[in-house]
Amino acid sequence: MARRQVDYGPASVEKMLGALPVVADFARRLDIAGIVDRAAPVRDIAHATHGQVIEALIANRLTSPTPLVHVEDWAADWAVEEIFGLRAEVLNDDRIGRALDAVAPQLDRIVGSVGAQAIATFGVDVARMHWDMTSISLYGAYPSPDPDHIEPRFGHPKDRRPDLLQVQAGLAVSADGGIPVWHHGYDGGAGEVAQVVPAMEALSKLAGERSFLLVGDSKLVSYPNLAAMVKAGVGFIAPASKSYVGADVLAACDLDAAEPVDYIAERDADKAAEDRGTYRVSEDTMVLHGKNKTDQALCLRRVFVWSSARAAAARNARAKKLERARDDLERLGRGLGGRYYRNEAQVTDRIAVIASKRRVTAYLRSTVGSDPTGSKPTLSWQFDQAAIDAEAATDGWYALLTNLGPDIGTAGVFRHYKGQEAPERRYHNFKGPLAVAPMFLKNNRRIEALISIICLALLIFCLVERAVRLALSPAVKLAGLWAGRPAKPTGRLIFTALSHLRLVPATPNTPAHIPRPPPLQARLLELLDVDPRAPR
Repeated sequence: MARRQVDYGPASVEKMLGALPVVADFARRLDIAGIVDRAAPVRDIAHATHGQVIEALIANRLTSPTPLVHVEDWAADWAVEEIFGLRAEVLNDDRIGRALDAVAPQLDRIVGSVGAQAIATFGVDVARMHWDMTSISLYGAYPSPDPDHIEPRFGHPKDRRPDLLQVQAGLAVSADGGIPVWHHGYDGGAGEVAQVVPAMEALSKLAGERSFLLVGDSKLVSYPNLAAMVKAGVGFIAPASKSYVGADVLAACDLDAAEPVDYIAERDADKAAEDRGTYRVSEDTMVLHGKNKTDQALCLRRVFVWSSARAAAARNARAKKLERARDDLERLGRGLGGRYYRNEAQVTDRIAVIASKRRVTAYLRSTVGSDPTGSKPTLSWQFDQAAIDAEAATDGWYALLTNLGPDIGTAGVFRHYKGQEAPERRYHNFKGPLAVAPMFLKNNRRIEALISIICLALLIFCLVERAVRLALSPAVKLAGLWAGRPAKPTGRLIFTALSHLRLVPATPNTPAHIPRPPPLQARLLELLDVDPRAPR
């Protein structure tokens, strides 16, 4: 008897779903597509609007942050059509390039509108914002940049690739959840000091009637910048560089008279009490003068901060460089009169190299001469203990300048400043999980547009992290989030966990469906209030 063959129909092929429903939901709440389309409309016959393409690129950055090529293949493998309503072939290189070209002239309008939407929709508190800039390295020559957009130039890149052109990006991050509510691109050679006032003006417009405090690094401090913020009624806190508060001022600080601060750094949270860093603060005033006689003098509060961790790090660093310099000098002494050090000039040159390389110029004292026969150079050296002690007196100390009123105490100024690691943490996300550096694009117009797309992706990345933490509160950790163990929710861990979700596309006989999500993914979707089965 012959066997009867059974036709089970075409085998279902799963697509990657990952965090696409979450990205689509947050993009809808931010009205990204609508804001882009109002700023850069397209003809009605277009297969996709610029806003739809930009949303898809944001989703691409958040789910598959690889170089911006073959987005069409990514869309075919992922459930982009089911979630965003875009066929994969629409996201070809030419269409993406046209979208980047179209939004580039409208970035200020788009960024401001999306930032305002984030503040209003998600209730982000912008009473305190932290500002910083970073560099992004580029591959390519870009010999004829568009003068209306950021210009790639050589500079001082953070990734230590001076052989590559760079552009820069500035982020304003809220203290509430570390949300990057505003960003801007800058020329590769733009000085950070000169960008503070325009950034402050843009943030003032974004904050509206709200008063806010701007916290930055030492690049924030210059007379024009601080005078502009005082005039605008914007509060600020920033560390003063040694050109404003010299080492002699820091060395004169009295540690015993400084007030202890009840503050635990995040890196010390899980350490025993005796292993945690401690802090002390004291305060006086400082008058800052402009270059012109007509410039109004600024009377500022100057808060001195001592950190035990910084003091220990300074001591250890000094001990290491002294030890390395001592080894180099002793090796030099053993080689006097030999092949490489036959005369005084060669010895003097080597000492200069050692002092510079080991950074001991301030306290290395040396004398070079010749023996009585004149055939061999001589060397005597020592470290100036007085100079070492003078430097050691400044260990752990730095000064903050602020125009905050006396209602914010000395310790309060310090606590407000300690959130300044927020933009640094977001830059780590910017260049890590979202893979922005280095980049290569056809022209600088598209480079500027792509930086904004990545910053918008970072906005959603951070809003998702904040939403999970708020929904999880008062609990701090989420079970099973890291290697099956409880962990504090971070954007990286959340998106990694959601990456395991799959979607079974529709067939002629069955609708598209999502296999039952594992408990962790189901819990995350519940915390985010996202139903992946709901239509976009």
